[in-house]
Amino acid sequence: MSRNRTERLVNLVICLLSTRRFLTAAQIAATVPGYEHDPDDPKDHEAFQRKFERDKAELRELGVPLETGTASVFDAEPGYRIAPREYALPDIPLDPGEAAAVGIAARLWQHAGLSAAASSGLAKLRAAGVDVDPQATLGLEPMVTVDPAFAPLTTAARDRREVSFDYRVPDQDAPTRRRVQPWGVVCWRGRWYVVGHDLDRAATRCFRLSRMVGAVRTGAKADAYQPPVGVDLISHVARWSGPVERTGRATVLVAPGRAAGLRRWAVQSGSGPEGDRLVLPYADPESLAGQLVGYGPDVRVLDPPEVRDAVVHRLREIVARHAELAPAGGVR
Repeated sequence: MSRNRTERLVNLVICLLSTRRFLTAAQIAATVPGYEHDPDDPKDHEAFQRKFERDKAELRELGVPLETGTASVFDAEPGYRIAPREYALPDIPLDPGEAAAVGIAARLWQHAGLSAAASSGLAKLRAAGVDVDPQATLGLEPMVTVDPAFAPLTTAARDRREVSFDYRVPDQDAPTRRRVQPWGVVCWRGRWYVVGHDLDRAATRCFRLSRMVGAVRTGAKADAYQPPVGVDLISHVARWSGPVERTGRATVLVAPGRAAGLRRWAVQSGSGPEGDRLVLPYADPESLAGQLVGYGPDVRVLDPPEVRDAVVHRLREIVARHAELAPAGGVR
């Protein structure tokens, strides 16, 4: 399975676990990175439907309990969700080969707030007599990172503790202090958001984790509030962020016969001696860079500089993370 498809499936599972209601294919396409397409273009929409059907089949083959239904009797289009109670697994005895696979999964999360959970899982395996060598799989696994605010916010939402943080918005020079009762953290279009009740504004608000400055401060009192019953966090974020306007244009050079997904997405294309030139619409250079790096050497950004710089920054981060994980004396 390609890295792009693996990341898309992971994002799809996160999306369907983050909501209690059934999400239609259109809502999933607008939420999950990797499903971007033009719904008004018959060929593009048909390509999305084929991709989505393959991904649903893949999840079911993997044993993910994907449910189909409707949010109400008035809905004509079916939706999808994953019930957390059905997704949870009982204790499972592992042989050494299976434990090695768990070791790979434990190394996916490089953020300190999540590494504790991974370390706990490995400790339980070792306590059961299973020998796990995390260095044996060095270099084989992809990297997954989250914003520093992810761990304290998810913990605060779980414990129902109020939080405060400094938040910066694009049209203001200095960050402002926000006090929030967090209801949950969700991923929307490749970015993480916390949804909750803003105490100072007495209203529901969404905050992008990457715009938080400094540490998140957590209140001492647990169970300090109760979130609304059946709240749909993704819908709140979708209404707050609005539709994506892909006004930017990026030119990339693609190796012949490679990157079929980008070719369907391109608004212009042409062939040359070094490869095929594609013009891709985009809204955010960071989001586009996150997709382009997954194609590796098959795709090279020619223009604009903001996209090229974002891709270079992503690649340097990946190299730095692998360097930190490499054993002393280099990779053997």
